[in-house]
Amino acid sequence: VLDASSLSFNTRLKWFAICFVCGILFSILGTGLLWLPGGIKLFAVFYTFGNLAALASTCFLMGPVKQLKKMFETTRLLATVIMLLCFIFTLCAALWWHKKGLAVLFCILQFLSMTWYSLSYIPYARDAVIKCCSSVLS
Repeated sequence: VLDASSLSFNTRLKWFAICFVCGILFSILGTGLLWLPGGIKLFAVFYTFGNLAALASTCFLMGPVKQLKKMFETTRLLATVIMLLCFIFTLCAALWWHKKGLAVLFCILQFLSMTWYSLSYIPYARDAVIKCCSSVLS
């Protein structure tokens, strides 16, 4: 995994799919656990782990070094930092602060920041979203 080019394309594609599907399943499982008594901790952990697995899946396509370089380019630096902070704050709110509402809020922010981060890879997608949001707000 350290160098994407050392793996065959088929192997990289398979591991990408495995990580991505596991990420989705963990997020869905976490959402289901939210409704159990005291399930906020499991929800926060599984939902965050699911997002991290989905994010890590792209390391198999481009390699972790290239992934990290792209994550911290100026065009997506803010989205990356917000996304990582939301991961951390979700876990803090659920596991240490014991604030269910705050944990749910940070999970929502995780979703939004992951969406914003993902859009940063699509040319002109962020501009279209900003234009759409500004027209709705005005």
